[in-house]
Amino acid sequence: MPSNVNELRPKAAETEKITVNLGYVDLGHVDLMVQEGFYSNRTDFIRTAIRNQLERHADVVKQSTVRKGLDLGLRNYSRADLEAARRAGEMLHINVLGLASIAQDVTADLARATIGSVSVLGALHASPTVKAALADRTR
Repeated sequence: MPSNVNELRPKAAETEKITVNLGYVDLGHVDLMVQEGFYSNRTDFIRTAIRNQLERHADVVKQSTVRKGLDLGLRNYSRADLEAARRAGEMLHINVLGLASIAQDVTADLARATIGSVSVLGALHASPTVKAALADRTR
């Protein structure tokens, strides 16, 4: 690799796949809206519907986020963050609405020693061993 090129780490997925079960008539309505050109595909329709509902209830969501002390968006926890917490004798309490990510080089022992609780509304990205180590602390 040339010396002026830096290899980037792989980009984390910005979406999470979900499954939605719809009745045949509702699905037919969605397909009709796509066929008539209102939406480019089923996914576009569903994303738009979800965003409209979130916007409709934005005030309630904002109040709940503040009341529950949730970090909003993307929150990364590096090995250095956890080691600093361990040196300070602190336990972290992860409360995230969005994506919480624990670095892949964090060991299960380090996670258990520094993370007191995990509450994520959205997605938690961590190694399988770290997730298993924190299973009893995850809500």
